Amino acid sequence: MEVQASKEYLFDKEIEWEAVAPGLKRKIMGYDDKLMMVRVAFETGTVAPVHGHFHSQTTYVVSGKFEMEIDGEKKIIEAGDGFYIPPHILHGAVCLEAGELIDTFSPVRADFLD
Repeated sequence: MEVQASKEYLFDKEIEWEAVAPGLKRKIMGYDDKLMMVRVAFETGTVAPVHGHFHSQTTYVVSGKFEMEIDGEKKIIEAGDGFYIPPHILHGAVCLEAGELIDTFSPVRADFLD
């Protein structure tokens, strides 16, 4: 099986933002079949509805402020914070102050590449 992967170098200025939903956009910043990194920008008030997936996820908060919910527990997170979501755990967020996240997923989010 051939491994699908991004280029080795990805330059932010060469990657277009992909509109995901009103107030939410992303850029895929590198991946192979085992790992993916995604830059995600939120406008104030944007809601990422509670959802789950089979991927492990870790996220770093670059900027902004969010009310994060993981497995029914809510916490306020802001620049410099991070979180981990195990596979199949329900999670979602409300953007309290416009900001940006760096999401990493294992394995790759193939649904993001369609």
